[in-house]
Amino acid sequence: MKLAIIVPCYNEEEILPKSINKLSNLLKSMIDEDLCDSSSRLLFVDDGSKDKTWQIIEETSKKKELVAGIKLSRNYGHQNALIAGLSSIEADAYVTIDADLQDDINTIKDMVNAYHKGFEIVYGVRKERKTDTLFKRQSAQLFYKLMEIMGVETIYNHADFRLLSNRAKNALMQFKEVNLFLRGIVPLIGFKTTTVYYKRKERDAGESKYPLRKMISFAWEGITSFSTMPLRLITTAGFIIFIISIIYGIWVLYEKLFTDHAVQGWASMMVVLLGLGGIQVLSLGIIGEYIGKIYKETKQRPRYFVDKTTEVFKRQD
Repeated sequence: MKLAIIVPCYNEEEILPKSINKLSNLLKSMIDEDLCDSSSRLLFVDDGSKDKTWQIIEETSKKKELVAGIKLSRNYGHQNALIAGLSSIEADAYVTIDADLQDDINTIKDMVNAYHKGFEIVYGVRKERKTDTLFKRQSAQLFYKLMEIMGVETIYNHADFRLLSNRAKNALMQFKEVNLFLRGIVPLIGFKTTTVYYKRKERDAGESKYPLRKMISFAWEGITSFSTMPLRLITTAGFIIFIISIIYGIWVLYEKLFTDHAVQGWASMMVVLLGLGGIQVLSLGIIGEYIGKIYKETKQRPRYFVDKTTEVFKRQD
């Protein structure tokens, strides 16, 4: 069984040499144990890094036969880098894992064992989130709950650490959307699926490539790519406001016709106007997000361009 381990990289020069060494040793041990054959490869995808990431990949590939690499022409984002890696090499099974190796690499053996038992999609799922800050734990829980409310099928505490069979990979490639959210797409594939659990580690070196801004953007991408619930919420909000407006109008007429309490209510009028104005602007923003996604999809632009590949990667083709 040929295994390809896909590792997307973006400005990972501090951690990459250690990651390459650990993954190389792991793959060698798996070959020795007959879990995969000697044609298996580590494929590092440089997602337009601005540091020495590509230089490290290129130099290492000349020394280690198991290491191959491709360099994208610019930064296309984590999800596109994964697709680039999956598209660039043929194998019987594929494992995707981040370069920081916070995901336990020994779990890959469990994934491959599950593959040999007939499972075509194997999710790596965290047992706990003790290594995260309180804010990150709470925000992650909120994200998964929101996705559930919005009707999006995701795997709780699963990121992009997974194994795909060749058939599952080919099915994934049939999803042509530009707005990628693989955590939502992969569960749509079906096939025989299982999960393996692991403890996530602290990052050894470098900084996280997912600061708060990117995390929020990624979460919003997932929601708007898989759910029309925000649009339905606009409709619901509009209906509620309409009902409140009718009730408020009846109350105003009653005060005017049957009581002496009617006062020219500048304050109440401003509250109503500002409230309605705010909801209208928010509604237009949400609708605009969906229109923007449609705009991107209709252009059908390429997801990425490959700038360079390593010599080892060229020879294996």
